[in-house]
Amino acid sequence: MTIKELFAITVKKKASDLHLIVGSLPFLRIDGELEEIDKQKILTKEDMEQMIFGLLTEEQKEKFIECKELDIGVENESGTRFRINLHFEKNNIGLVARVINNKIPTMEDVEMPKVIYDLLKFKQGFIVVTGPAGCGKSTTLAAMINYINENQKYNIITLEDPIEYVFKSKKSIIIQRQLGSDMITFTEGLKHALRQDPNVIMIGEMRDLETIAAAITLAETGHLVLATLHTYSAAQTVDRIIDIFPPYQQAQIRMQLSLTLAAVISQRLVPKIKGGRMAVREILLNTSAVSNLIRENKIAQIKTVIETSAKEGMISMDYDLEKFYKNKMISKEVAQAQMENPEILDKFKIL
Repeated sequence: MTIKELFAITVKKKASDLHLIVGSLPFLRIDGELEEIDKQKILTKEDMEQMIFGLLTEEQKEKFIECKELDIGVENESGTRFRINLHFEKNNIGLVARVINNKIPTMEDVEMPKVIYDLLKFKQGFIVVTGPAGCGKSTTLAAMINYINENQKYNIITLEDPIEYVFKSKKSIIIQRQLGSDMITFTEGLKHALRQDPNVIMIGEMRDLETIAAAITLAETGHLVLATLHTYSAAQTVDRIIDIFPPYQQAQIRMQLSLTLAAVISQRLVPKIKGGRMAVREILLNTSAVSNLIRENKIAQIKTVIETSAKEGMISMDYDLEKFYKNKMISKEVAQAQMENPEILDKFKIL
């Protein structure tokens, strides 16, 4: 089976990911669960090298062999894009390919809460989308960029590794830059973005102190910055951003973050009753109360503020799960597995 055939099967079966490992069957992730593609075909080292090296240019091949890791974007013959991670595993090549939907998602497609529409009208600020790997952060960011593109006359710059959704300029100008081919590092890309007259800057992933520091500075200097981070909750996100800096800088960063942070959108994907998956979210807005907690290093109290600030548009994860359970979109077992206080669902009887 060729890599093109495997990509075609992945799309046909509406999988989110393709996993290829030497000595194993090829696997797909469908609705969050791994399933074998072909129960007869065990992938050999020769199979993998033939398939993988056929995807790469000579320059990419050299970089992969030297660095032992490579992230690339590939488009198949049907026009579907894949975000591919290549790596070595027990001295063999491995591949994980994430399917990128051809259709640019809308805010309605991702069921974005109304308060986020309002945030995207801000001319400056720092919005962080967080969650574990594979929870739809890139899709959420794409929907937000798409909304701005359709409603504002802005210059939007995206820094990605690799480029996933390919946008067409509508009301806005969109410049998409890919790590490796269009810029050397995220930090360098952000530094030079200031000279490219941006209104909105989207960072595919904040991976290190330098990138986070540059993102906060850009938000502070009058830009709307959208970025992702691998954290599990809104409070943990604030903690992670501050803790990545050395102790002598943390007071300064708390002050900067208290002024620039607009919101943290923390999300997870859960299975729906009728099939497929959907995002459930926790939303933290940087109100004066939250700003004070950040500045005074009382991050542990943020969770309580979220739970008691529904009127201001904040949403706790338990509240969102409870809402979707009441609306018969997710099962009680799924909701309770994700909740901090699962016992609150025991009082409801959903027919």
